[in-house]
Amino acid sequence: MSPIPTGPVMAGARLDVHCVYQPFVDLDTGAVLAFEALMRGPGGTPPLALLEAARAAGQLAELERASLLASLRDAARMSGGRPVTLFVNLEPSTLTERLDVILDALGERADHVQMVVEITERALFEDLAGVLTAAERLRTAGCAIALDDVGVHPESLAFIPIVRPRVVKLDLKLLRTIKDPATVAVAGAVRAYAEEAGAEVVAEGIETPEDLTRALVLGATMGQGWLWSRGERRFPPSTFQPERFRPRPIGTALQKSPYQLVGSGRRIRHAPKHLLVPLSKTLELMALQTAVPPVLLAAFEHVRFFGPSTMRRFSDLAARLPFVAVLGVDMPPEPAPGVRGAGLHPRDPLADEWTVVVLGAHTSAALIARDLGEAGPDEDRQFEFVVSYDRALVTAAAHAMVGRLTR
Repeated sequence: MSPIPTGPVMAGARLDVHCVYQPFVDLDTGAVLAFEALMRGPGGTPPLALLEAARAAGQLAELERASLLASLRDAARMSGGRPVTLFVNLEPSTLTERLDVILDALGERADHVQMVVEITERALFEDLAGVLTAAERLRTAGCAIALDDVGVHPESLAFIPIVRPRVVKLDLKLLRTIKDPATVAVAGAVRAYAEEAGAEVVAEGIETPEDLTRALVLGATMGQGWLWSRGERRFPPSTFQPERFRPRPIGTALQKSPYQLVGSGRRIRHAPKHLLVPLSKTLELMALQTAVPPVLLAAFEHVRFFGPSTMRRFSDLAARLPFVAVLGVDMPPEPAPGVRGAGLHPRDPLADEWTVVVLGAHTSAALIARDLGEAGPDEDRQFEFVVSYDRALVTAAAHAMVGRLTR
């Protein structure tokens, strides 16, 4: 293969890469709706070899930038000026550490090119908060988000409602294991999210008419695979349906606190802490009993309220759930084994709130409470609170909390 530069890439330099384009096909109409840019090197060098060489040379972001620019030039030129939707891929480290390089390259896209950025499922395990922040920046820049390889790690299903992808791509192995209960569970969770969010579901690896039928059973709305194309150096005519891939930024939920998101239309109740503790523990139990495990996020005002018994419970939760995080003033990065921690500024509104959020594929519940600041014994401290199972509110509360994990 052509060597990846081992030194810094000079301004204006171009790595020797190009792209071929594989279509996304609407499974109901057979119309081609979009194209995925698949990176290739000299002589058809496989993309994994290119990525590994670039990673070893410390040039991964530069390689992905070169691939992105190549696809943008092709889309502008080969489409003949026709509107086209283009999917591109980003590695997790580029997404969370070098996004500026990608945003700069995206500034080169032509007006008639609509962009969707694919994020691999494994990125969610590596840095959920970083992925959420980067995805929001991409959405603000006009790019929709697609989540790739869903089903490789079924526990990652809990992250889908938090990342809010416009497109969910089922891992190709699911077509081959369609009768496996685990596959059915993955498909059901994705279908539930797609119905609630109005998202597209893509089945990868469709090679035969029988695969196409399996994709429909899994709930896919679009497909990719050798049944239609292995990837070509052209953009054949396609049906442009931009509303299906339009980005939907999360917006203000990332800047507010959960209690600020409650709104004036909900009934606010008052109760002492000792009566709210059973509610909090019930939500924890709900998380453990859900068939598709959810994430659990909690805010405890200050680390002093995250006592030994609570630490033990949350450590047990972390061993059994995909992601558990707690926030509070002076909260350390790992306040209990397996638990992600984040410190809050004393003037952060969340520092006066007690919130427990359970959010997953089939689960949404939250206790959202605000300390009234009254003096007295800890167990008698008064809170005004809401308990909600409204998925929109629970999701917004999760966004508010996950967004703070990067600070």
